[in-house]
Amino acid sequence: MENIILTHEEIQHKTKRIAYQIYETFVNENEVILAGIANNGFIFAQKIAEELALISDLKVTLCEVKINKLNPQDTITTSISSEQYQNKALVLIDDVLSSGTTLIYGVKHFLEVPLNKFKTAVLVDRNHKKYPVKADFKGLSLSTSLHEHIQVFFEDDNSYAYLS
Repeated sequence: MENIILTHEEIQHKTKRIAYQIYETFVNENEVILAGIANNGFIFAQKIAEELALISDLKVTLCEVKINKLNPQDTITTSISSEQYQNKALVLIDDVLSSGTTLIYGVKHFLEVPLNKFKTAVLVDRNHKKYPVKADFKGLSLSTSLHEHIQVFFEDDNSYAYLS
């Protein structure tokens, strides 16, 4: 059985709210790097970047982060070089924070380079963490059972998240 937990309109609203929170946090920065974890995290980062462009004059640079979710200790790659985000403000973004494994290995990767400010953002936080990682900005916090699964689908006119 599938239960819609976020409709297209709710995802748009939460994306806009997170964009405002990011803007408020980084208002004194010249540039912010939005590092989205491939695939859905990067799509979510693009949507946040679009909202930021409407509300602020912050320079936004998108970065796609590739992490092997089955074996996160494998080499992590980014679409921009570390020199491009060194000493800058960065937000690591994913769609769902489940166990925290992907996010914590992403955080570890970016901590190898000095940053001005570092935050995390997720659309849905499941509250089932194996690691001490939290989302600074989150769209929805949801307590689920370990047997339940959340999936997010980003489509142009019909994005949604469901619990199964």
